[in-house]
Amino acid sequence: MSAQPQHPVSPEEIRRFVARAARQEQFLEVVSREEAEARFRRHLDLAPRGEEVVPLSAALGRVLACDVVAGVDVPGFDRSSVDGFAVRAADTTGAQEDSPVLLRLNAEVLSAGRVPALTVEPGTATVIATGGMLPRGADAVVMVEQTEAVEQDGVLSVAIARPAVPGGFVAAAGSDIGRGETVLRRGQRLTSREIGVLAAVGRAEVAVLRRPRIAILSTGDEIVAPGDPIRPGAVYDSNGAVLAAAVAELGGEPVPLGIAPDEEAALEALVQQGLACDGLLLSGGTSKGAGDVSYRIVSRLTDPGIVVHGVALKPGKPLCLAVTGGKPVVVLPGFPTSAMFTFHSFVAPVIRAMAGMPPAEAWTVSATLPVRLASERGRTEYVMVSLMRGQDGLAAYPLSRGSGSVTAFSAADGFLAIDAQAEGMEAGTAVSVQLLGRSLEPADLIIVGSHCVGLDSLIGRLMGEGVTVKALNVGSMGGLAAARRGECDVAPIHLLDPATGVYNEAFLTPELDLVKGYRRLQGIVFRPAIRVSRAGVPRRPRRRSPATRTAS
Repeated sequence: MSAQPQHPVSPEEIRRFVARAARQEQFLEVVSREEAEARFRRHLDLAPRGEEVVPLSAALGRVLACDVVAGVDVPGFDRSSVDGFAVRAADTTGAQEDSPVLLRLNAEVLSAGRVPALTVEPGTATVIATGGMLPRGADAVVMVEQTEAVEQDGVLSVAIARPAVPGGFVAAAGSDIGRGETVLRRGQRLTSREIGVLAAVGRAEVAVLRRPRIAILSTGDEIVAPGDPIRPGAVYDSNGAVLAAAVAELGGEPVPLGIAPDEEAALEALVQQGLACDGLLLSGGTSKGAGDVSYRIVSRLTDPGIVVHGVALKPGKPLCLAVTGGKPVVVLPGFPTSAMFTFHSFVAPVIRAMAGMPPAEAWTVSATLPVRLASERGRTEYVMVSLMRGQDGLAAYPLSRGSGSVTAFSAADGFLAIDAQAEGMEAGTAVSVQLLGRSLEPADLIIVGSHCVGLDSLIGRLMGEGVTVKALNVGSMGGLAAARRGECDVAPIHLLDPATGVYNEAFLTPELDLVKGYRRLQGIVFRPAIRVSRAGVPRRPRRRSPATRTAS
C-alpha cells in the first residue's frame, strides 16, 4: 500500500500525489506462464546448497547427501525367529505325533542377547527364545507348539512331534542386510522407515543436504502481526505464516523477517538482510504504481535483476520474478489466494530443486462442472474447486474466486484451468482437476447448501466423534440442485414458496426427503444514524429501538 503524504501539505502536493497514484503504470510486460517460467529458470542456480551431518534424531524429512552402505550384517548372527528349541535337524528325522523323537535338554536357556556357552551335540537340544543366538552345532529351531517337555529319572528331555528342516525358523546372519550392501540412495527423503534402516546398520548420524534458507517478508502499512490488536483498515498477516509453513513442507528452512512498512529505507534494509539467505519472498505490493515500494527496491537488483513483472494468470497477474547471483527473489501478490497460487506454481518447484528433491508429481482426476463459470479473455484463469462424488462421478464445485480469499486453498481439493481464449465454461462441462494432494479421501458426510451457525455447531460435534465431514456453502438453491444430482448427503435449505407461504416443501422431488431441523431467530443489527435538521444542524440520535427478531 502507498503511504499518504505527511501533513501539513499544500493542495498542489496533494494533487501531484493523487496524479502519480492515478497513472497506475502497473506492469513492465505481461507474459504467458510458460514464458515467465522459462525466464525465471534460465538464471537460477538450482543445485542443492551443500551438505551437513545431523544426528539420527534430527534426520526425519531430510534428504540424503550420499549413498548409505551397511558396515555390518543385519542380523549379525544366526538367530531364532520363534520360541522353541535349537536342534540338529538330522536328529529329528522320522518324528511323528504318535512316535516323537526324544532329545536331552542342555543346561542353559538362550534368551535374546545371551551368548551360547554350550554346543548342541547329537541327541541334545537347547531352549531358545525369539531373537536368541543360535548355538554351535544347531542348524534349526523347533517351535514350542510342536514339542512337549518330558522328565525321566531326573533327566529333562523334549519330545518332538514333527521333523525339522535345516534352516527352519532361523534368521541367518546377513539375511536382512549384508555388509557392504547399499541400503539407501542419495536423494532419498528420510521417513520413519529409512530412519529404522539407518539405526539397524548402526548409524548415529547421517550426511544430508542442507536445507535452502528462504527469507520471508510481508510488506504493507496495513499488515498486523497475528496476536497484535487490529486497527481499522488493517489485516492480519496470513501470508507470512502460510509461506513459512509451505517452505518447511517443501524441504526448505523458512527465515521469517517479519513485517516491513511502506517506508523505503526500512524495507531496503530488510531486503538486504534477506539476500543473505538462499532466496527471498516478499508478499504485498507488486504493481508499478507510485506507491509500490517493494517493486522499487527489487528493481535495483542486478545479475540479472527482474526477469518477469506481470503474468497472464488469474489469480496472480502482478507477480514479480527476479534473480540475483542465482538466488530467487519473488514479490508475490498480497492477496492470499493469489500469493499461494503463484507460490506453488513458480516458487515451490525451485525450493524442491534446491533441497535436492525431485519435481512433484501432478495428480489429476476427471470431473464434471455442475455450475456455469464465467471468465474473461486474455488470461488463463485457475479456479479452486471442492470435489463431491455424485451418481455420475465427481463434481467440481468452484470455491470463492476472489484473490483475497483466505480459505480457498484450505477448503480446495484441487483446481481447474480456464483457457485464456475462453469466456467461461458451461454447466455440465467435463474438466480435468489437478489435485493439491496425492489422494482424494471421501468424507463420511457431505453437506452442500445454505450456511448456518447452528449447523456449524453440529458439524463440530460430529467431527469430534470421528466423523469426517465436508461442508460446502453454496446457498439453498445450490444445495437443492446438488441433492437432486446425488452429490451430497444433506442439503440445508430455507426456500419460501410465495404461493403458499410454506418453506421448502414445494421444492421436493420423489427422491428427496425433508427432515425439519431447528428454528432460529434472526434479527437486524444497525448503527443509529446522526439525524440532521433542515438547517443542517446535527440532532441527537433517537433512542435505539430493539432489533426485530423473526422466526424462520
